[in-house]
Amino acid sequence: MEFLGVGIRIFFLLTPFFVLSVFVTLTGELTEESRRRIAVRAVLATLIISGVIYFFGETVFRYLGITLDAFRIGAGTILLLTAIELVLGTDRGGSKKVDESEGDIAVVPLAIPYTIGPGTIGALLVMGAGADSARQKLLECLAIALAVLVFGAMLYFSSGVMRVLKRRGLQILSKLTGLVLASLSAQLIFTGIRNILFEEQ
Repeated sequence: MEFLGVGIRIFFLLTPFFVLSVFVTLTGELTEESRRRIAVRAVLATLIISGVIYFFGETVFRYLGITLDAFRIGAGTILLLTAIELVLGTDRGGSKKVDESEGDIAVVPLAIPYTIGPGTIGALLVMGAGADSARQKLLECLAIALAVLVFGAMLYFSSGVMRVLKRRGLQILSKLTGLVLASLSAQLIFTGIRNILFEEQ
C-alpha cells in the first residue's frame, strides 16, 4: 500500500496530463513512429534525471547548508505555483509544433522543464533526503520507476489516449492534477513549518 501511495504521488508530480497535451501539440506534424521514438527518449531522460535528483538530494542540502524543512517549504511553494498554473489552464509555452529537423525535444522541453519542473525537482529532493532506510529508498525508487513507466505508456500510446479522452477530457484531468498537486504542496509547506516550530520549542 505504501508503494502504491508513493507511486501515485510521483505520477501526479510528473503532471502527466499536461505533458501529454504538450506532447501531442509539439509532435502533431510527425509520424506515429517518430512520436513513439521521442516518447521513449523522453521517458528514459525523465527516469535518469529523477534518479539523479533523488539520490543526490541529501548531498545538495549538505553542501548548500539548507535544512530539509526549509527546502520543504520552498519546494512546496514552487509546487503550489505549478498547481495554480494547471488549475487556471496557463500555457507554459507548449503551443509550437516541431518537426524532426528542429532537433530532439525529448530532453528539452519534454523531460525538463515540462515533466520535471522546479516543483517536481524540489519534491524529489525532499523525498530522497528524507528516506532514512535502505528499504524505504528501494521502495521509493521502484515507485518512481513505475510512475515514470506508466507516464511513458501514456506518451507512447498518445494517439489512442487522445481518441479516448479528447481535448476537453485532457483539460479536466489536468485541472484535477493541479488540485492534487496543491494538496501535496500544502502538505510539504505545513510539514516544514511544523517541524521548524517544534525544533525551536
